[in-house]
Amino acid sequence: MNYTTAEEYGILTFSLFEKKLDTAISGLLKGEMTTIFGRSSARGYILHLPDVESCDSSGLSALLVAKRLVHEKSGVLRIVTESSKIRNLITITRLDEVLSVCGTIAQAREEILKTL
Repeated sequence: MNYTTAEEYGILTFSLFEKKLDTAISGLLKGEMTTIFGRSSARGYILHLPDVESCDSSGLSALLVAKRLVHEKSGVLRIVTESSKIRNLITITRLDEVLSVCGTIAQAREEILKTL
């Protein structure tokens, strides 16, 4: 699984560089997020999905795990994707009621900083 993390201004950005967010990597992603988010003292978290083109139910589950991990820390999470396919999937499954999705990292940072 390809990813990077960076922390700046109290916001941790986890960027996933995979084409598919599916059963093949969702377990690994959940494990990595649990470890990395657990160690971080950040209050804001960005899950950046720049390359993700498709997502299945296990991928959606990983997004919900990210939300739960951040909520447990009283933090704020934004998911960043430019993919209309992923945005539509989140909307169709009504997860847009629970997950906040942004089109850019800059927009996500701005929203997080307003809430902290």
